Amino acid sequence: IHTLRQEHSIGLMCEVLGVSRSGYYAWRRRPPSRRSQEDARLLAEIRTVHQEGRETYGSPKIHRILRRRGIRCGHKRIVRLMRSAGLHAKRTRCYKRTTRTDPSRKPAPNLLNQRFEAEAPNQVWLADITYIATDEGWLYLAVTLDLFSRHIVGWAMDARMTQELVEKALRMALQRRGLDAVPLLHHSDRGSQYTSAGYQTLLRDHKIQVSMSGVGNCYDNAPVESFFSILKTEEVYHRRYASRQEAKSSLFDYIERFYNRKRAHSSLGDISPVAFEANWAARNSDSTRARDSLRSSLRVAA
Repeated sequence: IHTLRQEHSIGLMCEVLGVSRSGYYAWRRRPPSRRSQEDARLLAEIRTVHQEGRETYGSPKIHRILRRRGIRCGHKRIVRLMRSAGLHAKRTRCYKRTTRTDPSRKPAPNLLNQRFEAEAPNQVWLADITYIATDEGWLYLAVTLDLFSRHIVGWAMDARMTQELVEKALRMALQRRGLDAVPLLHHSDRGSQYTSAGYQTLLRDHKIQVSMSGVGNCYDNAPVESFFSILKTEEVYHRRYASRQEAKSSLFDYIERFYNRKRAHSSLGDISPVAFEANWAARNSDSTRARDSLRSSLRVAA
């Protein structure tokens, strides 16, 4: 009745629906129920988290984030409120692989062997290439990902998928991170860009151990494949790029301003790669200070 009050007579609608006019006006004067008010407050929090995640978070992740912020609520309630408000996570599309092998180059063995674990930064880096459609043609994106935190430590973009493209991504990672005397394993597919003499020389010059996926097995490089899927689901597939430069700006914004620094990553406990590494560094620093204090106490006691 309230929704259609501008189109039809309230008295007529009350008569048709079997509702008293006094009951309708009493309902209008009645304040919202406590449950309705709580739902409204919770929906505002849900909208905030949904917007912070650039509309990429579904109900399970929003539920975990709200609970971590001290907001107690059930998952089913969040599902109901999101559905009523038309909120949902951006949807996925598929994509194809891009790199091609060079039969004249011998690939490295698969030393990683799908053991997607690292105890600290700069122990395992994963590398791969994907493509982005623009009105000017393809834009190719090469990335270097730190397995420990899923941090994109190096990236490069170009109109051509060349050896120089992947070298730029690796050089950015080396410049940003350094190796800190930690043995580093570099894993990629068997694409000609990664088996090229120039790229392999760059790896050897930095004493980086090389590992490569099996033939046609995308699961051997699953974390970086997952990143590409996330990137396209959450950013690329919701835009039409008029130029390669427009796509570059969009990808830079997503990788550097959102994914690395803000996006809640489920495998990291719903925090960003940068926050995950900062937490690790703080724990490691506390442990180092505790060991130094113990050594000092033991020397004094001796």
